[in-house]
Amino acid sequence: MKIYTQLIVLTFSTLTLISCYSKKDIIITETSISDTINTEILTTLEPLFIYKSGSLNKKIKTLLCHKNKDELSLPLLNLSTNNQLLVSFDDLDADIKNYYYTIIHCNSDWTESDLMKSEYISGFTYEPIIDYEFSFNTLQKYTHYRFNFPNDNIKPILSGNYVFKIYEEGGKTIAYKRFMILETKVTIEAQVRKATLANNRNTKHEIDFTIKHPNLIIADPFSDIKVTIKQNNKEDNCITDLIPIYVRNNKLIYDYEDDNTFFGNNEFRHFDIKSLRFLSERIKKITLDSNYNHVYLFNDKKRPFDLYSIEKDINGSFIIKSQEARKTSIEADYTFVHFTLPLYEKSNGDMYLIGGFSDWQLKNEFKLRFNTILKQYEGNVYLKQGYYNYHYAMQDISNDNVDVSFIEGTHYETRNDYYIYTYYRSAGDRYDRLVGFLKTSSKELF
Repeated sequence: MKIYTQLIVLTFSTLTLISCYSKKDIIITETSISDTINTEILTTLEPLFIYKSGSLNKKIKTLLCHKNKDELSLPLLNLSTNNQLLVSFDDLDADIKNYYYTIIHCNSDWTESDLMKSEYISGFTYEPIIDYEFSFNTLQKYTHYRFNFPNDNIKPILSGNYVFKIYEEGGKTIAYKRFMILETKVTIEAQVRKATLANNRNTKHEIDFTIKHPNLIIADPFSDIKVTIKQNNKEDNCITDLIPIYVRNNKLIYDYEDDNTFFGNNEFRHFDIKSLRFLSERIKKITLDSNYNHVYLFNDKKRPFDLYSIEKDINGSFIIKSQEARKTSIEADYTFVHFTLPLYEKSNGDMYLIGGFSDWQLKNEFKLRFNTILKQYEGNVYLKQGYYNYHYAMQDISNDNVDVSFIEGTHYETRNDYYIYTYYRSAGDRYDRLVGFLKTSSKELF
């Protein structure tokens, strides 16, 4: 009887232990599953990709997009016209590759829209780039590719923001380039003036504007309309979050005192390398070694406290041109351009060259290094012959703000171009339509 009782107790204890371990296993399993699910959710919640112009391959240089025969024009076409864009780039591998391009429709913030390609493309969804030439009589050998858009094989049928995606056979993307298609449904009237607030009157521009839409029904102007304002078509300081202050009689009035202001900054610096034989105004010397051309510019200087001085510029743009060439696209050579900016001490941030040639972005190839011995920032950039504008920009390490005025200064007299883009999306639409555009200038203020 005693042995029987002991067996019963032993059996009960064993069952209890098994039960406890089983429960513990279940808890661990549930936790693991929960962690896995959370990890998967976090991995899928990636930020939306914002398309920016630029090359993804170091051998792809001088990516241009403009209207035919107008190198300084914006890559913007009206939906109802037959104008074309010319897109071109150089491949420094100097061989023949099978390149293709397609177009991607984007929202007003340059993220990809929800539309299918068949909804915004008429014709084929992609095209080969078959127009190419080899460089001629240049130290740097390259292959020059180009194509016109739109054409009989591919064209857009909706307005809005677009991106050219250029890729190799096999699918590897080499470059993106932004462009826009406009359907004019509204008119924009704007005035650039000195800032209203007293503290900013000598340093900032204020852009007041009115959108007139007699032929466009806007149910909710505070959500259906999005406005983007750009200074010289820059990206780092564009304004995108304005809503109308007044709504009256088919008019949307944007008359702010501070939210629509830009630092005037200063006129752009420039250099001319259309010739590699003769020294132009800002060039100190030109040298040539067995592999590369080198152009050394005179030292730049910090100018935040200098008085404003008139200087002709093209507001940060650049033009590809060779003075000695018959056909610039294939006879213009490449050269390293060397920059120096003396400063007593290193600034609290990273220093960059910025302009149209950097796609208005802070890229590593345009980043300057501080020489602690000579007390100056130094850098060199590999560029095709032409005429270039540029500014120095400092990126603050603490907050990532891009500050041009730290080196360049800021004046209300500076002549800048301002671009106002108006996008419209009603309650039933699935994409942002570009329905209005205006280019204005501050040159009247001087």
